[in-house]
Amino acid sequence: MSDFKNQSPWGTPPGGGGNGDGFRRGPTPPNIDEVVRKLQDKIKRFFPGGSASGGKPIVLGLIILLVIWTLSGLYRVLPDEQGVVLRFGKFVKTTQPGLNYHIPFPVESVLTPKVTKVNRMDIGFRSERDSGFGSSGVADVPEESLMLTGDENIVNIDFSVFWVIKDAGNFLFKIQDPEGTVKAAAETAMREVIARSDIQPILTEGRSKIEIDTQDIIQNILDEYTSGIQVTQVQTQKADPPDQVIDAFRDVQAARADMERSKNEAEAYANDVIPRARGEAAKILQAAEAYKKEVVAKAEGEASRFVSIFTEYSKAKEVTQERMYLETMEKVLADIDKVIIEKNAGSGVVPYLPLPELKKKVN
Repeated sequence: MSDFKNQSPWGTPPGGGGNGDGFRRGPTPPNIDEVVRKLQDKIKRFFPGGSASGGKPIVLGLIILLVIWTLSGLYRVLPDEQGVVLRFGKFVKTTQPGLNYHIPFPVESVLTPKVTKVNRMDIGFRSERDSGFGSSGVADVPEESLMLTGDENIVNIDFSVFWVIKDAGNFLFKIQDPEGTVKAAAETAMREVIARSDIQPILTEGRSKIEIDTQDIIQNILDEYTSGIQVTQVQTQKADPPDQVIDAFRDVQAARADMERSKNEAEAYANDVIPRARGEAAKILQAAEAYKKEVVAKAEGEASRFVSIFTEYSKAKEVTQERMYLETMEKVLADIDKVIIEKNAGSGVVPYLPLPELKKKVN
């Protein structure tokens, strides 16, 4: 019992231990009293007069604790985070990435949510990966996906909303259930957009416009709630008629496709025939216009010639009549074979040389 009284608290004899006293020699731990004494010697220069005795060690300890407490207010915000400072649990301000300072606990505290993480909310369906099974299966949620269109049809539409934290303070303290709020706003916005759209654009080329309009409405709702959430994208996953009528709808779509094909063929034929017909009509009109101009010009020329001849005729009527007679007979008799018989030749006919026949033979 006396042996245990003589050994130090660290399990070694006061004299440093030996090989024959039953204790194994080991490394000597630091002497706490010596460390405190040295620390007091270094700090007592700040206290004028005597040694640090009496209440001064307590003051020194308080000073050390105060320094440690003050330094505990330093905190770092990572690049993908935003600092939210709370003073007695009340939101005070937000801080940006980097080294920042707040009044230490319990006066102020800091939350650092991830503000660059893209969150996803699925509406109308649930994927099994959300359940933690790692499967790619999808379960439909009809009460969310079935919506009434503007032309009184029903469409089964599934979509996803992607969002990030825009203002961490508002996100943490202005809304109680962020995910539920995003889900309710997204479903409300999509039903509003679908209710003013016809089913055909929803199923075909109108999806991009529906996504943009829905995103705008969701953002307006969340901004009214000062939720601190920024919607980055609305993505349509599926837009089909209800399962009960999808076969009939596909038949209608096939008939509509045939109608469109026939319409396109008819338009192509019309686009081929009509320009040619218009070209032919233009050609006929141009030919008629040219013939008109030709006839008018010829008539005007004949009239002008007649006027000029009449003027000359008025000057010398007999000579002009004779010349006109001769010119007319020349034109009339030009291509006629002529046999000239002298009037005083008697009853007999004198043979003549058939000059026209000779000309024909020569040709």
